[in-house]
Amino acid sequence: MTRLTLYTTLGCHLCERLETLLAVLHRGEYRLERVEISDDTALMARYAVRIPVLADAAGDELDMGFEPPRLAAWLEARGRLDSSAWRRLQAGGLELEPEPSPAREREPLARRPAGRRYLG
Repeated sequence: MTRLTLYTTLGCHLCERLETLLAVLHRGEYRLERVEISDDTALMARYAVRIPVLADAAGDELDMGFEPPRLAAWLEARGRLDSSAWRRLQAGGLELEPEPSPAREREPLARRPAGRRYLG
């Protein structure tokens, strides 16, 4: 099983796109740990303008993984690209529908100023 880390923040639509692409293009099982960057000053300094950032267990990072060719190349380099799904996606034979993330929607509002989180 592949272990991956996604540096993200609440409401990041590019992060959601990356997660959707990952579900389609990753071959085999994976475990995705989501790290909320707005809870940590150091993470904000490192990732605020780069999210989503996907990292593998070795710490190798991928910026802009929401772009299918970038994610496909990154997964291929790790032997985890589902080549047939990638070909179907390139040919327009796959529709990408974002999967709902109920765990993120249940986050307590008390941790978010005025019910929202902002990077700025």
